[in-house]
Amino acid sequence: MASTLSRPPKPKHPLKRVAILFAGGPAPAANAVISTAAVSFLRNDIDVIGIKHGYSSLIDYSPDQPLTEGSDYIVIDHKILQRTRNSQGIMIGTARSNPGKQINRIEDLENPEFSAPLQRVYDGLCSLHVDALISIGGDDTLKTANKFKLFQDRLPDEAHRIPVVHLPKTIDNDYMGIDFTFGYFTAVDTLATEIRNLLHDGEAGRAYFLCETMGRSAGWLGYGAAMAGEASLVISVEDIVGDFANQESVTDPGTGESTTRTVMDMERVIHRMVKTMTVREEEGKLFGVIVIAEGLAEYLPSSYLEGIGRDEHGHISIAQVNLSQIMAQQLGEAYQQETGRHRKVTGLQLGYEARCSKPHAFDVMLGSQLGVGAYRALGEEGLNGVMVSVSGQLDLHYVPFEKLIDPETLVTMVRYINPDSDFHRLARFLETYVNE
Repeated sequence: MASTLSRPPKPKHPLKRVAILFAGGPAPAANAVISTAAVSFLRNDIDVIGIKHGYSSLIDYSPDQPLTEGSDYIVIDHKILQRTRNSQGIMIGTARSNPGKQINRIEDLENPEFSAPLQRVYDGLCSLHVDALISIGGDDTLKTANKFKLFQDRLPDEAHRIPVVHLPKTIDNDYMGIDFTFGYFTAVDTLATEIRNLLHDGEAGRAYFLCETMGRSAGWLGYGAAMAGEASLVISVEDIVGDFANQESVTDPGTGESTTRTVMDMERVIHRMVKTMTVREEEGKLFGVIVIAEGLAEYLPSSYLEGIGRDEHGHISIAQVNLSQIMAQQLGEAYQQETGRHRKVTGLQLGYEARCSKPHAFDVMLGSQLGVGAYRALGEEGLNGVMVSVSGQLDLHYVPFEKLIDPETLVTMVRYINPDSDFHRLARFLETYVNE
């Protein structure tokens, strides 16, 4: 039996050089993931390069303009990795370039025009003699990783294959296949600290703050920050059901077809917030913080979204909506109408300040295991097309892309907060009690 203090044996594998790429928004502990993945490969005699700023250089690759060390990629060695595991930021940068933008179904991969960006990514990596790709990013980056694998599946048999392993990243924590994503708890703590500061401000001036947190698709970040920050109420997309939801008829400008979409019943949602304020007043508390998730912007009636653009992944530009300002104004007006009194309500957007916060120990440990998992998936298991996951005592699991992505639409599945879960019920226990 080997000693428990012995290092793992070096496995036999064909890998000589791997590339690490980070895409999408930043997250605390990003460098823990990158550095531990890199050092795991380096210690097993595999060269590592870091692709700079996501797919932004690869998507425009041309043999006439070779990728340049320093601007397009860096060679990662042990010296570069010194004391980087706990550092802030992203050592190889990030970007939102999307080489799979035109691939919306399997058939699109057969279209040379649609798949051309993926071809350029493949050619660019081949020009760097890459044997495997570690993709780090959110659900959009996972979709790209899957499309890159599917693209290679259609190459001639003799073509070079670049296995791809994906590491899940998002402070929104809305990933299927993993319980918690790296950076989530650091982001929660950062926003909770701000909420607690705002509570003191609100108490001093007998005022309210309506805080909009990141969380486009699900409410994990808003709920976590509200609970840890002792907010008075939290509302997210999972709560827009029943009495808080309406159906709105919309016409597709491209096809002219009429469909329906679920929207917030603004009057009922705002009334629920007012009720929290009046109950707190009965308790002698003339202040508070209410948290909403930014994803509620997608549930605004269409009249609020006129002229709002969409990004490369089809998401509305939430920064242009300013949900917190809209709802803070309505809350202040509704409170005055219902009570006859004035209460100052200030809308604030929180989130960007959390994305590169100093990572906490748990996120460093979780991120480190995911980074090591990339090596173990490729170097030890010889896997391709899997997402690295962690559960229990940081036990590694490898989830095939096809279990995370719809095979027809090639869209990832969002992991919402289960309204019947104890996590959701915990928020209701901790916030101001309103029986309505």
